[in-house]
Amino acid sequence: MKYYRNEWKYLLSNQDLALLRSRLSGIMELDPHTPSSGKYRIHSLYFDDYTDNSLYCTGAGIPTRFKWRIRYYNDDLSYIALEKKEKLEGRTHKKYCPITLDEYHAIVSGNILDIFYDTDKKLVKEFTRDVLLYHFHPKIIIDYERIAYVEEITNVRITFDMNISASYDIEHFLDRNYIKYYIQPVGMNLLEIKFYEIFPSYIRNIVESFSFQQVFFSKYYYGRRLLDSYMR
Repeated sequence: MKYYRNEWKYLLSNQDLALLRSRLSGIMELDPHTPSSGKYRIHSLYFDDYTDNSLYCTGAGIPTRFKWRIRYYNDDLSYIALEKKEKLEGRTHKKYCPITLDEYHAIVSGNILDIFYDTDKKLVKEFTRDVLLYHFHPKIIIDYERIAYVEEITNVRITFDMNISASYDIEHFLDRNYIKYYIQPVGMNLLEIKFYEIFPSYIRNIVESFSFQQVFFSKYYYGRRLLDSYMR
C-alpha cells in the first residue's frame, strides 16, 4: 500500500528563515544525517520524456503525475539513488533505490538494454522500461543547500532549501563543475513542511505565526523555465 504525504511549500526571506529556525530548534531535532556544518547539499539530475510530459504536467497542475531523478548528497558518490516522486492530489509518494556508478554511467549514456535485462532492482527495471518506451533522458541538474528538522514521533519533516540553482551542464553532474543559474532572488529561500496525517499544533502554531502564504514551487519546473528563457 502506498502512503502519500502532505508537502506544503512557502517562500521566505533570510531573516524569516533565521527566526523560524531559532524557534523550531527548541522543539525539533536536526536531521540525524546532517553534517557538522548544520546543512547539506543535494544534487539532483532530472529526466523527462521526448514530449517533456513531466514539465508540462507540473506546469499545468495535473493532479496525478511523477518525476524521475538521480540524486546524491554533498560530495559523496558512495551513495547514488534513483528516485521516482509521484504526486496525487497535492500529496506525494517517493520510491528510491541505490544505483552503482556503472549503472549511472550506462543510464546517462543511453546503454539501457543491458541494465533492463540484468537488473534485479524493481525500481531500476521500471525506470529503464520508461526510458525504452518513452525515451526518458537527462534534462537538468538542480542543486541546493538544505537544513532539515525532524519530529520522529509524528514523522514531521521541515526543510529550508537555499541557493537553489539549475544547470544544463549534465556531463559534469558527478564532478559538480557546472555553471549554475540561481532560480530565486538573492535572499529568498524555500520552506517545505512534510507530514503524513498529523501536523502537531505546537509546531503548526509556530509556523502559522509568520503568516506565510502557501505556494506552488517545483524546482524542476522553475529551473527548466529559467534556463529555457536564457536559451531563447
